Amino acid sequence: MEKQIFTAYHEISPLTMAVIASRDEGGRPISYILEETAEYVSTKPPSKLIDAACMFFGSSLKGRQEGTKNISGLTHKVPISIDPASGMYFFPTYSPMSPKCSWIAHSHVDRVQELPEGRTEIIFRNGKTIVLDVSYGSMLNQIRRTAQFRFLLDNRMRNIKKGFVAERSPSKNYELDEVES
Repeated sequence: MEKQIFTAYHEISPLTMAVIASRDEGGRPISYILEETAEYVSTKPPSKLIDAACMFFGSSLKGRQEGTKNISGLTHKVPISIDPASGMYFFPTYSPMSPKCSWIAHSHVDRVQELPEGRTEIIFRNGKTIVLDVSYGSMLNQIRRTAQFRFLLDNRMRNIKKGFVAERSPSKNYELDEVES
């Protein structure tokens, strides 16, 4: 590992490749933040860091999850777009409520490799690697689901720019309440 910088909060950016769940010597949840050129250790768990990043871009983790569910129909371990304009799409490795949940930046993943004992190695585009206690099948599924969500959201954004009205999800009714005067 490269030199680690310790911090309470760290701004998630397009350079962030992964926010990895771990525990400190006292058993408290912490995060290893893997960037393209540096590594950080935060005293905050991954989902709190992801929530803070979502808040920076005007939403929350819960809001981004609801948006993903609406667009894609996915209901569990949903990928999110922290900021679609800069390509910041992340997916969770477990339920975000789990202390074992890490978050991986979809655009930085080059490939994954199956390892023994239900583990998976993630090889990033810059050659860095991490090994997680997540099955290969689950990891591939998360990568594919994120790609599908990314396609759907990017398509919507492209259509809006062209002047088309985005189609509404068939799973939701969009009714406006009448405003009383």
